[in-house]
Amino acid sequence: FLLPLKLESKTKGKLQKQICQVVLDHFEKQYSVELGDTWTSVRDVLTSPLCWQYAVLLNKFSQPSRLESNLLGREYHPAFQGSAPCLPTSLKCYVKRTPGKFPAQKHQAGKLKEYYLLNAASLLPVLALEVKDGEDVLDLCAAPGGKSVAILQCAYPGQFHCNEYDELRSRWLKQTIESFIPDPLINLITLSKLDGRQIGDLKPEFYDKVLVDAPCSNDRSWLFSSDIQQAALRLTQRKELSSLQFQLLRSAIKALRPGGSLVYSTCTLSKAENSDVINLILNSCSDIVPVDISEMAKAVSQEFTFLSGTQQHELLVLPEKGRAWGPMYLAKLKKM
Repeated sequence: FLLPLKLESKTKGKLQKQICQVVLDHFEKQYSVELGDTWTSVRDVLTSPLCWQYAVLLNKFSQPSRLESNLLGREYHPAFQGSAPCLPTSLKCYVKRTPGKFPAQKHQAGKLKEYYLLNAASLLPVLALEVKDGEDVLDLCAAPGGKSVAILQCAYPGQFHCNEYDELRSRWLKQTIESFIPDPLINLITLSKLDGRQIGDLKPEFYDKVLVDAPCSNDRSWLFSSDIQQAALRLTQRKELSSLQFQLLRSAIKALRPGGSLVYSTCTLSKAENSDVINLILNSCSDIVPVDISEMAKAVSQEFTFLSGTQQHELLVLPEKGRAWGPMYLAKLKKM
C-alpha cells in the first residue's frame, strides 16, 4: 500500500499552492466592502484549490466514443439542461458537484481533442452572445481559446475572427484551435495579433457579434502568485486595467454593425473592472443600449450562484462550495 499513498501525497502536494498574502490583504480590503458578508464564503473557495471544480466541454467535431457514459459513471451531469433559446443543444458540457479534474488531453498534431477542461462559468459569455449560423463574429481577446472553441460548438459563423495581441498567448490560441477544429472549418477562421484597441478603426461596422473577454485582474491566479514583487506590481497596475478595458470596448463597438450585439466579460470580482466600465460605456456611447440577460440567468441558475442586486444586463458569478465556478462577470450590449 505504500506506493499509492506516496503518489497520493505527491499529488496533494502539487495542489497545495501557497497563498500570496499581499494579494489576499488587498482583496480583503476591497471585496469585503464591495461584496459585504458574501466575501467570506467566496474567499473560502478562492483560497482552497482542493475544492475547485472543472467542467468538461465536449468537442462535437471529434465524436468521442463512450466519453459521455464515462462522465456519467464518474457522477458528472450535463450543465445546461434547459430549453431556453440561449442553450443550444450542440453545446455539451458536463459538471459535477464535487471537486476534481478530469484527466487532461495532450496536444497531438493532426489529432483532434475530444474535450476541453474549463471553469463552467466561462461558457456564460458565449451563451449570452447567442451566435447564429452565418453571422460574422469577432473574439477580440481570444487566448487561450476556450470561448472560441465554445462558439464553434454552438454555431457556424460566416466569418470568425479570433484576435490575440500577446505573442505567447497568440501561439497558445493557435494550438487550441488546431486541437479542436477540423480542416474545412479551420479555413473560415482568421487568427490575428492586432492591438484590440485598433480593430474598430481597421474593421468598422464589420461584425454581427463581438466578444470582449478583456484582460483583467485574474483573482484566482493572482492569489497564488509565487513572485511577491510581481504580485505587488500587478496590484499597483491594477487601476490602469479599467482604462484598457474601456478602450477595448470602444473599439469593439466601432467594429459592430448597427443591430449587432456585444458581450463583455472578465474573471474578476472587481467592480472597477466590471459594472463601472459598462456604466462608463453606457453613459458615453449614445448608440449603445443594455440587453436584458435575466432569462439566461434563470435558465442556468441551478449550477451557478449570482451576486444579487446587479442590473438586468449583467451577471456576476460568485464561487461557493459545490458551485465553485467563477468569478465571472458578463454584460450584454446592443448597437442601435
